[in-house]
Amino acid sequence: MEKLVKLTGECFCGEIKYEVNGKLRDARSCHCSRCRKAFSSQASAYALVNPSEFQWICGTELLTSYIGENGFGLQFCKQCGSTLCGIYQDEVHGVTLGCVNEDPEIEIGRHIFVGSKASWEVIPQDVPQYEGHPPKIA
Repeated sequence: MEKLVKLTGECFCGEIKYEVNGKLRDARSCHCSRCRKAFSSQASAYALVNPSEFQWICGTELLTSYIGENGFGLQFCKQCGSTLCGIYQDEVHGVTLGCVNEDPEIEIGRHIFVGSKASWEVIPQDVPQYEGHPPKIA
């Protein structure tokens, strides 16, 4: 029997909190120029979550969203600016690993959009890299 995994996460100021009652999956780091801007970093660190296993605990009045043309977007804290999660069609799609409080028991399994990475970044060679979109994972 698989043990129940419960993770919590929060923004930098601690006003927005969530919990995940399940495992994160398909952790990846995206190196595209848009993720660099959204995450104020060389890349994103992001893992997928089952929407039914995700729940906001407090602070939802401080959430703000940016939704792109394709229905994918990000949710941020209005107060501190932390990027908390990704959304697709108004459902949480994944979480940013930097906002998870516990050990998520997952590692970055692939680097995507390395074709547009920052010139100053060095990516570890022992993890799969994709110039653009990766192949679909079943």
